Amino acid sequence: MQRITKILISVILFFIIGVFFLGLNKDTNYNTKSLVGKKIPNIDLEYLNEKKFYKKDDLKKNNYTLINFWASWCAPCRVEHPILIQLSKKKNLKLLGVNFKDNKKQAITFLNDFGNPYDFLTKDEQGKHSVAFGVYGIPESILVNNELIILKKFVGPLSIEDFNSIIEIIK
Repeated sequence: MQRITKILISVILFFIIGVFFLGLNKDTNYNTKSLVGKKIPNIDLEYLNEKKFYKKDDLKKNNYTLINFWASWCAPCRVEHPILIQLSKKKNLKLLGVNFKDNKKQAITFLNDFGNPYDFLTKDEQGKHSVAFGVYGIPESILVNNELIILKKFVGPLSIEDFNSIIEIIK
């Protein structure tokens, strides 16, 4: 009986060590690069100020759309905001803002204070719609064309390099 107990303990110990070593080799970074080149998931986002919904077919009306996930409480969103203002001046690009887990009043105050770069302003109060886009933190932006193909995904605040990359794509 004692021998069976020792064997059982050894098997359990080897199993735990094996699981541990398998876990060490697993890539734990959340990677959304696999979304690039694929069609955008179905979207049904309620406008921030209206009881209308922005849908997938609305994206087809624009040559290019930059979907930007942001919030008034997000410090990096403030950093990227001047770049969004500059992008909003480009004729071949529309900006779709998705206000992420935010208070409506604070979001409107933020846009009144810093400027509203968005052609379309929607909300994702619970963050459930953003999951379909692979969003796991904000700010994040996704560039799509009128064929609903994801051309590029930007994680974190947009930089001047990102700005130049977007301009190059939408020429």
